[in-house]
Amino acid sequence: MNDQITDSGQTKNRNQAAGWQRALLYQRDLMRELVLREMRMQYKHSFMGFAWSLLNPLMHLLVFYFIFRVVLTVNMSRFSSQVFIGLLSWEWLQGGLTQAANVITGNRELVRRPGFSLAILPIVTNITRMMDFIFSLPILLIILLIENAHLGPRLLLLPFLMALQFLLILGFSYLVASTNVLFRDTQHLLGVILRLFFFLTPIFYDASLLPEQYGSMYRLNPMVAIIETYRAVLIGDRPLDWGSLMWPTLLAIFMCLIGYAIFRRVNYRFVEEL
Repeated sequence: MNDQITDSGQTKNRNQAAGWQRALLYQRDLMRELVLREMRMQYKHSFMGFAWSLLNPLMHLLVFYFIFRVVLTVNMSRFSSQVFIGLLSWEWLQGGLTQAANVITGNRELVRRPGFSLAILPIVTNITRMMDFIFSLPILLIILLIENAHLGPRLLLLPFLMALQFLLILGFSYLVASTNVLFRDTQHLLGVILRLFFFLTPIFYDASLLPEQYGSMYRLNPMVAIIETYRAVLIGDRPLDWGSLMWPTLLAIFMCLIGYAIFRRVNYRFVEEL
């Protein structure tokens, strides 16, 4: 009798494990298909197609180079490398949050589909923008080689930095996605905030140029430490300051927990609001 109960319990556990495995495989395949769909839709009916994800930061780099190297002559070593790193990081953040604002309102058919897990939609938009970042890395490598950057073992740290930025954007994406469904002005407010923070982020300048009295407040922007560490890892001409990543890491974890909790709490209203 006891053996039958034991066998029954083991069978139940195996069935549960198999069920979880099938569910995870389904979610993985679904996420892959949604990412591919998002990437196709992003450049649908565009002649240049995916090349725009490379041309956009390159055109910004050319403009910044002309303004800050020819006109204003800002003294910044390896200017092109530093600016391109800043641009790629910022465009991942900006694109991820901008798309997240419309990820629910722009996918009515998925939101209204019974049993569909809405929580994967912000993940899909974030992965899509991360792929743009990854596909731009060969161009960045060429620029680094041209400017004689100190490429070395530090490059192995790049995936960890990308994972940190992914979590940071994901946390804010959940918050922005849920808020924009309830308050449609969120997407417009987000555009204003991102434009302001573009200049408060060391993209076309070095954070060390900022006066010391503003340093503490300035570094509340988590992208400051992330971009500086990207530059330290990729260019290799400055020491790594791991302590500076403590604030972005804590903020990323906090926002993922809070953003996801808010998203789950209000997602029952998404169908009503759409």
